[in-house]
Amino acid sequence: MADEQIAATAFTDWDYTSGHGPETVLDGDINTYFESAKTQYTWVGLDLGEPHVISSIKIVKHGECQLGVFQGANKRDFSDAIPLKLINQRIIGTTEATLSIICSRGVRYIRYVGPAGERSRMAEIKVFGTPGAGDDSRLWQVTNIPTVVVNTVNSEEPYDKEHDITANIIIISENGAEILDKPGTIRERGNNSRTYPKKPWRIKFDKKTNVLDSPAKAKKWTLINNYGDKTLMRNILAFETAKALGMEFVPFARPVDVILNGEYKGTYQLCDQVEVNEGRVDVEELTAEDTDPEIIKGGYLVEVDAYAYSEPSWFESAHYRIPVTIKSPDEDEITSAQKQYITDLFNKVETSIKPTDTYDAYDPVTGYRSIFDTRSFIQHMLTNEFASNTDCYWSTYMYKRRNDPKLYTGPVWDFDLGFENDRRTFPVVESCGDGYLWQTRKGSFAGGMYNFVNRIIVTDPTTKAEIKEVWAQARRNGFSAENFLKRVDEIATEINASQRLNFKRWPILGQKVHENPRAAETYEEELAWMKEYIADRFPQMDRVIGYDPDKDGVECAEVAKGYIAAVGNSIVADGFAEGTLCTVYTADGRVVATFVAGTPSASLASGLYIVRADSLTAKLIIR
Repeated sequence: MADEQIAATAFTDWDYTSGHGPETVLDGDINTYFESAKTQYTWVGLDLGEPHVISSIKIVKHGECQLGVFQGANKRDFSDAIPLKLINQRIIGTTEATLSIICSRGVRYIRYVGPAGERSRMAEIKVFGTPGAGDDSRLWQVTNIPTVVVNTVNSEEPYDKEHDITANIIIISENGAEILDKPGTIRERGNNSRTYPKKPWRIKFDKKTNVLDSPAKAKKWTLINNYGDKTLMRNILAFETAKALGMEFVPFARPVDVILNGEYKGTYQLCDQVEVNEGRVDVEELTAEDTDPEIIKGGYLVEVDAYAYSEPSWFESAHYRIPVTIKSPDEDEITSAQKQYITDLFNKVETSIKPTDTYDAYDPVTGYRSIFDTRSFIQHMLTNEFASNTDCYWSTYMYKRRNDPKLYTGPVWDFDLGFENDRRTFPVVESCGDGYLWQTRKGSFAGGMYNFVNRIIVTDPTTKAEIKEVWAQARRNGFSAENFLKRVDEIATEINASQRLNFKRWPILGQKVHENPRAAETYEEELAWMKEYIADRFPQMDRVIGYDPDKDGVECAEVAKGYIAAVGNSIVADGFAEGTLCTVYTADGRVVATFVAGTPSASLASGLYIVRADSLTAKLIIR
C-alpha cells in the first residue's frame, strides 16, 4: 500500500509578507505562496499532528530553491531537528517536484529553510509517509562525508568569540547508521577567519564526548571554515605532514558538511581544539590548588601569539619581546606562581640560546638543549616549511610537562594560507631560493620570533645535521611526492560531492579571497595548482636540507676543517688535524665512545649521537 498524504497545519515563527502567510503552502493553489518578510534565515513549517516516517515530499516552488533544506523534528522549536533533504537541483517556477526521503526516524514537525538571501517563497508542500516513531537505524547525510547539525535556542546565530549559545549538536556518519546527539553550545572562533561570510565555529558538548574516530574524548571541538582554501584540505594535509615528520601531538581532522539551524553552511573540517587533554596535548593539567614548587613545573600549554596583547592571560618575553598567550592553565585558574614559572622558563630558554665568552649555548648537556627540545622545534619548522605556512611564527604552540625540564614545540595549526596559497610569498620555490621560507622575512612573526628561530636553526652548528636526520627519516618512511600526491587525490575523491555543494553555497571560485595569489575558475584547477607545488617542493626541500635520496645511508656534517659522517655502524672524522680526539655522546649527554680523527670509531648501535671534534659539534644518526 502506497504511503498517503499526511494532513498538516502550517506555521512559522517569523514575520511574513502580507497575504503570503504559512497557510498558502497548503491551500492547493500554486499561484499563492509563503514569503518571509526578511531575506536571511527564513522558514515555513508543518505540524503533522503526530510522528510520521516520511517517504517523500512534493513541492511547488515560486522561484528557485537550490540549497534549501527540509528538516524533521519532534519539538516545535526544532531544537532536535535532523535534515531530511537538501535540494541540490534547481527547481524553478510552478512545476511540482518530488523529493524522496531516506530517514527511519518518525517526526511530527517539518520545515523548509530557504537558502541564504531568499525569502523562502514556497507555494505548496505535500508530505507522504506512515504514522510511527520509527527508529534511528538510518538518518540522512548531506553527502558521503559526516554531517554536523547544530540547532540553537530560538535559532540564534553565533555572533562573537565570547558568548556561548545553547545548542543541540548532532553528528550523522557511516551513511546515516551512526548518530551522535548531545546538548552543548556554539560560538565563533578564530581571528582573521571570523571576518569572512563563511564563519568558523567552536562547538562544546556539555560532557566530554568521543567524536567520529578521534583519539580524544573532550568537550571542545572546532569547525574550520576553509574559506580562503579552495582545495578544502590544506589543514588536513599539513596535519598528515606533521605525522610523517614524527610530531608527538597532531590534531585530529575530518571533512564534514555543516547545517546550522536548518541552513546549509558548506564543507568544514571538524578538528580537535588545541588544548591540554588526553589524546590532544597530553600533559598534566594544573589547577589553582597546585602550589607546590615541584608541582607547578607542569603542565603548561602556551602560544607564541601576535594577538596575545588582547588575551586575558599572557606575557611578553624579556629579551626578544615575544608575546606569549598562556592557554593552560586557564585564565581563571592560573596562579601568580604558575604564571611566573612559565614566564621565567621561556625567558631562560630565550637567554640560553645565545652563547657568551663563558657559556656554550650549544653544549648538549649544559646548553639551551637541556631546557628546550630541538627535535620537536625542527619537526614543527619542517612541517610549516613544507606546507609553506607564512604565519608559522605568528602563532606557535609550545608545551611543558611536569617531570621533564624541557619546553617542547607543537602542535601545528592553521594552514589556510599554506601550500602556496599566500600572495606574500608566491611563488614559494622562487621566494625560498636556497634557504627556508621563514628566512625570507616575507612571512609574519610575533615580536622578535625571527631572532629566536635564527639562533636555533642557523646559529647552532649542530642543528643542521638534526634537521637532515628528521627529514631523512620521514623520507625513508614513505614521505614522498608520489605518496603525498596520492593522498591528495584520495581526499579529493572523498569530498568531491561536498565541495560541489560548498561552491554553490559560496560561489568564490574565480575570486581572490583572503591572501589568495591567484584564483582558478574550477575546483580541479585549484587542486592542480596545489599538486604542482607539492611536486616541486619535495626536491627543493631536499636541496635546502642537503638530503640526497640517491645517497641515503650516509649522513655527513661538513665544515672547513673536514667532515664527520655516519657510515654503516661507525662514525668517521676526516680532514682534521692529526690526533684530533673525537668524543661520541648519546642524545642525553652520556659519553659512549672516543676515537682519533682519521680512524673509524668502534661499532655503535643504531640511534642518534652527538660527536665533538675540535670546534665542531655534529648530531648524526647511526642506522
